Amino acid sequence: MSHDGSENNDAIALLARCREGIDAIDRRLVELLNERTGIVEEIGRVKREAKLAIYEPKRESQVFDNITLHNRGPLGADGLKRIFERIIDEMRRVQKDRMAAGTHETSSNQESNQAGLNQASSNQASSNQASSNQARTGKD
Repeated sequence: MSHDGSENNDAIALLARCREGIDAIDRRLVELLNERTGIVEEIGRVKREAKLAIYEPKRESQVFDNITLHNRGPLGADGLKRIFERIIDEMRRVQKDRMAAGTHETSSNQESNQAGLNQASSNQASSNQASSNQARTGKD
């Protein structure tokens, strides 16, 4: 079984396209996580004003039930649960920090605007990299 240069170039080009897809998905995940965090900040404000506890085991179970019910794979339920455990831990930290500070930061819009600028810049860089890869391989 021989591996000539064209097979290697095809593999490299395919890997580049796959990684570009992952990078785009990662940017969408960041947007969604920041959107979720904004809602969590509001929940923290409500909990602070109502003097409610941050940790709600019943709600956490509801989140896990929701994500496993809607999971179509290929990621398994256990892996998905581990990912959401990390997300929930970070969201709990955000609530705790906001409640301890006694404020609801209004920087969400500024962060959102910055995220949009970062995404536009990242999209341009990806586009430039793709063009560069196409020029090297002679393929699109």
